[in-house]
Amino acid sequence: MSHEIRAVLFDAVGTLIYPDPPVAAAYAATGARFGSRWMADEIQPRFRAAFARQEALDVRQHGERTSEAREKARWQAIVSEVFDDVADPSGLFAALWQHFAEPRHWRPHADALELWSGYAAQDIVLGIASNFDGRLRTICQGLPPLDTCRHLFVSSELGVRKPSTQFFRAIEQRLKLRPDQLLLIGDDWQNDYLGATAAGWKAKEVRGRRPEVRED
Repeated sequence: MSHEIRAVLFDAVGTLIYPDPPVAAAYAATGARFGSRWMADEIQPRFRAAFARQEALDVRQHGERTSEAREKARWQAIVSEVFDDVADPSGLFAALWQHFAEPRHWRPHADALELWSGYAAQDIVLGIASNFDGRLRTICQGLPPLDTCRHLFVSSELGVRKPSTQFFRAIEQRLKLRPDQLLLIGDDWQNDYLGATAAGWKAKEVRGRRPEVRED
């Protein structure tokens, strides 16, 4: 690692943590309580398509700007698109929103925690930089050692999402560091690697669950 690196930021979902049970299984189980007949293997492609549509909408209509209200609206739209066979879509959404707010439904990736601990042993600032909403704070508080993280940057609070350069600039300002002093580790090529390097940061992409340096 370059001697210039002063802070290492980790993406959250897919990099540091993952949902347990998986999203499709959690959706299927919760949906069944509200009368849905969709099974997990059917929900998976429906979820991916709905998620992709909201990602595109964030770029096209919102210009990567976000807020707590926008994040909740995007997830409500995703749930509504996945489940077209329930009589109480608002109740189903509320149940899923709460499900994914609870730390017990998330697990840390062991290899990411190994990296986290390795950096923590050095004189390096550690943080989390995620496209998420305020629920991430509650989740991290229930998942040691992430509960000790002092620098948690959430898109809904910054007002902008990755891969926008403004997301990275906001973190630089708060940490009072230059772009070349920051490293982002993430699993999303577009949002994490390309977003970080476009902002002048260094980046590592999680590939095969082991982060490795990707060169431009």
